[in-house]
Amino acid sequence: MFRLPEAWVWDFWLVDDGSEYHMFFLYASRALRDPDARHYRASVGHAVSSDLVHWERVTDALVRSDAPAFDELATWTGSVVRHPDGRWFMFYTGSTAVPGTAANIQTIGYAVSSDLLVWDKAPGPVLAADPRWYERYSDGHWHDEAFRDPWVFADPDGDGWHMLITARSAVGPAVDPSDTFDRGVVGHSWSADLENWELRPPLSSPGAGFGQLEVFQLVEIDGRQVLVFNCQAAEMTAARRATGITPGVWVASAESALGPYGLADAQQLTDDQLYVGKFIRDRETGETKFLAFVNKVDGEFVGEITDPYAVSWEGDLLVLTPARDIAGVAR
Repeated sequence: MFRLPEAWVWDFWLVDDGSEYHMFFLYASRALRDPDARHYRASVGHAVSSDLVHWERVTDALVRSDAPAFDELATWTGSVVRHPDGRWFMFYTGSTAVPGTAANIQTIGYAVSSDLLVWDKAPGPVLAADPRWYERYSDGHWHDEAFRDPWVFADPDGDGWHMLITARSAVGPAVDPSDTFDRGVVGHSWSADLENWELRPPLSSPGAGFGQLEVFQLVEIDGRQVLVFNCQAAEMTAARRATGITPGVWVASAESALGPYGLADAQQLTDDQLYVGKFIRDRETGETKFLAFVNKVDGEFVGEITDPYAVSWEGDLLVLTPARDIAGVAR
């Protein structure tokens, strides 16, 4: 388990460089006392591991920029990929405050590294919500401008790169246009070179029951492709909330990397004890493993990252088996 005595740790993303696993994570000081205050104090930390269990913290990757900048308020969740020329690209969320409110505007930028340790930010942002397809804060339907959590991957057929984005549709769902908790979509952008990005329409439609789908990951598990996302119970439609659903990690079937995705029939993989789950292939065993951050235990925010879980299918359900319980006791 990865825990910092002085700071809460929450959203994270993983990359395997062939010899070590790298974990980039959001963290903020526990001196804030209120864990809900952590979001606007977030920096991007960095740790390395040879086994996904024992982690060594190294130099931080990113901090927010001095104003004026698209990431002057905080640096939030992202992903890392390697360019064919050997450079590493980290795509991340930058946020700025809406003056006189508690709201924020989210946009996407990137930084480049030759060694995964020292990162140089590119001028940004490179992507922002386009009102042709994506809701803006000024539309007045949501508590901020949701356009974040870039998940970047190479096109399966070699046609450049794709980015999946946490975003909201500019139009309401056909089922109930007034239900703002039904507008979450899979935002999409494409690039030929990782530097220049073309924003495209979303890869899903509103109406799946989610106000926003956070922190995507596209992963193949034992030959089945799934889309991973996260959602808080309070950010779902009334119909979903009425079932007693808690916050958690969700997985949806994916017919291809670019969909269609089975969002309406998505499986809730965890309850509110865990959030922002990530899958990664264990290099030693070839098995897929799952990690997440510990969200709440007995109603209290924890803010640390689990040891790996084993992953298996039971019919059409994905099942997690922990190596240790949340208290750290081996099973």
